Amino acid sequence: WHLARICSVCKVCVLCAKVVLGKAFLLYLFLRMYSSHRTTVSFLVALFSIAGTINFIEAARNNRHVTCGTVLKLVNTDYKVRLHSHDVKYGTGSGQQSVTATELQEDVNSHWAVKAATGKHCERGEPVKCGDTIRLHHLATNKNLHSHHFQSPLSGNQEISAYGDEHGEGDTGDHWLVVCSGDSWVRTNPVRLQHIDTDMYLGVSGRTFGRPINGQMEVIGLPNPYSGTEWIAAEGLFIHPTEKDSGAHVHTEL
Repeated sequence: WHLARICSVCKVCVLCAKVVLGKAFLLYLFLRMYSSHRTTVSFLVALFSIAGTINFIEAARNNRHVTCGTVLKLVNTDYKVRLHSHDVKYGTGSGQQSVTATELQEDVNSHWAVKAATGKHCERGEPVKCGDTIRLHHLATNKNLHSHHFQSPLSGNQEISAYGDEHGEGDTGDHWLVVCSGDSWVRTNPVRLQHIDTDMYLGVSGRTFGRPINGQMEVIGLPNPYSGTEWIAAEGLFIHPTEKDSGAHVHTEL
């Protein structure tokens, strides 16, 4: 009985450690994106300072909107996979960094930050409105969700890639129109993302890759807003619009 109890406690400790480490890494990436000029030591000091407010952050779950500066994961409502990227380039088409979709929930390569269009500004914490043009910035590789007139490798639809320079700046191919109902992007409601330059909708083909990204699904641009083109905000770090000046955030599990 004592051994079983000890094993149970150990399992809880391991689970807690995974959650804490996941939160810490996401907060680190978030700080790095907005504070690229700071040193690593400064990152860690700020990280642990913010980590001390996690209980308060998790209690503030009344934020309903996706806002400017939000870091989130996007789940395809049809295929139940998360929008994903990594430092793996396409072997065909543009040869740019590949964008896929993964079934894994706890993967740091699925974090995207909501930013204004190139040359535009949106205030952190400001709700993203239906009809806004945004960029989705991939935190782990510092590139933007992108599309263009290249064929996707598996289904022959339009290719979706990640693109940008070392400063995270690309071109108009990084711009996406938020298509949703109502006034603003509500976290619990599905949205579609329409590519500004080509009018294609961000979607999933249902086809899977082999090595080196075995099992991940192909992400594509589709001409019509039908099956596979709806996305919903999942885990992430959401900035509260009414407390944007105080730096408060709403956090959900990674």
